[in-house]
Amino acid sequence: MSILKKLLTSAVIAATATAIAGSAHAEDKRIALVVKALGIGFFEAAAKGAEEAAKELGDVEIIYTGPTDTTAEGQIEVINSLIAQRVDAIAISANDRDALVPALKKAMDRGITVISWDSGVAPEGREMHLNPSSNALIGNMIIKLASDHLPDGGDVAVLSASATATNQNTWIEEMNKVKDNYPGINVVATVYGDDLADKSYREAQGLMQTYPDLKAIIAPTSVGIVAAAQAVTDAEKAGEINVTGLGLPSEMAGHVKSGASKSFAIWNPIDLGYSATMIAYNLATDKAKAEPGAEIPMGRMGSVKLDDNNEGAMADPFVYDASNIDEFKDIF
Repeated sequence: MSILKKLLTSAVIAATATAIAGSAHAEDKRIALVVKALGIGFFEAAAKGAEEAAKELGDVEIIYTGPTDTTAEGQIEVINSLIAQRVDAIAISANDRDALVPALKKAMDRGITVISWDSGVAPEGREMHLNPSSNALIGNMIIKLASDHLPDGGDVAVLSASATATNQNTWIEEMNKVKDNYPGINVVATVYGDDLADKSYREAQGLMQTYPDLKAIIAPTSVGIVAAAQAVTDAEKAGEINVTGLGLPSEMAGHVKSGASKSFAIWNPIDLGYSATMIAYNLATDKAKAEPGAEIPMGRMGSVKLDDNNEGAMADPFVYDASNIDEFKDIF
């Protein structure tokens, strides 16, 4: 064989190999994990779970993305970009239940699987929603965590994320349904820190100034609970005002040890990102269908059963306190 033929043959082989590799890569399912905002520890932990699911599945590429602040406008820009990229699935934690619907409907019209997780989207904007836990259980848990350390009752306030955050509003609504089950507990206010550390800190300061008899701050947000605990510590009221709600062990360990927080709860965000990815994959590959009564596989997390609104819950919230915080603080 001449040198020229050898070179041409080698080139054809190389080109074929590249084409095969490219074809294999092109067959990967691209799943976009869209979060409320980048730079939040809870969502970074969820991204680890998504990558774990992708590795387990073997033919999945995770696109971890979100806006720089917790706005619907920022997420809409992200969604439109993902539509242009022709991703296979979008799994989103929504900043606004309704405002995202038109963009997500456009994604579904283009054949993109859309689910929401953590913070939901209105039914017309997604195929199904994965709650991290039962909304009723979460609502009861956050008020119970405050009541557990107030045997004589007292004033408590809520520091939420944004006023439009679906999950926060639902949990607070469920909390208010059962607050009368806890004698003496008086919910005096609900304020919003927009999942911004500095704003949440200022809102916590405002609560302490406005309500001098305040005994607890309930923050059902991983950003707000840390900011509130820091504000209580800086005001030298650790032990006097208990900060509780939903947070990450890695971020709350110091505040538990200081006494600013006696206990708090959360589900495992790694498991949540993992579960959302598994669901998105099974729907995008037609291995499952989102419909009332359906049970959709979630890998090592079992399966989720959908209700009449195509919603399901992953797991019960878990309580962290001084007895177990060291066990979990290095995990997430």
